[in-house]
Amino acid sequence: MSARNGGDGLGTWMTTGMGLGLMRPAPGTWGSLPPVVLAMVLAFADTNPRTIDMALAALGMVFGLACLVWGQSAERRFGKKDPGAVVADEIAGQSLALMWLPWSLGNNARIIATCAIAFFAFRLFDIIKPPPARGWQRFEGGLGILIDDLVAGFYALVATQVLVRVLW
Repeated sequence: MSARNGGDGLGTWMTTGMGLGLMRPAPGTWGSLPPVVLAMVLAFADTNPRTIDMALAALGMVFGLACLVWGQSAERRFGKKDPGAVVADEIAGQSLALMWLPWSLGNNARIIATCAIAFFAFRLFDIIKPPPARGWQRFEGGLGILIDDLVAGFYALVATQVLVRVLW
């Protein structure tokens, strides 16, 4: 099988989040970590908040696109709809949850707390799948894999924005 049709090449590497989706337990949790680590490293380096947003947007778009391009092939490869090993959708959704935050927080403890809030909010909404996320999973292929995580990412974005801005 070639990389284009979801074999052991680029398609599998991308849809499994560079292999994070193959880690156990909780592959979705492992797959949610790259955007959190990216945001934290950039915030610790006192990077301009808009640059952090652009980096997160790029990461989310790359893995969201990977879901759309190789999602259906990954479902065939892993033998089920929205397989747990596919975590490109978690990377895209978690990236959204971390957008537009006030990264110039003044201290590393607040940066860590902000990342933790976004991470746990995304994981919560990804697990409970509030409307319309659960219903939209019925879409075929990569769109069905991706869309519920983007909805979870949006809900987590709102929750994180409210919590962080009230707390700090």
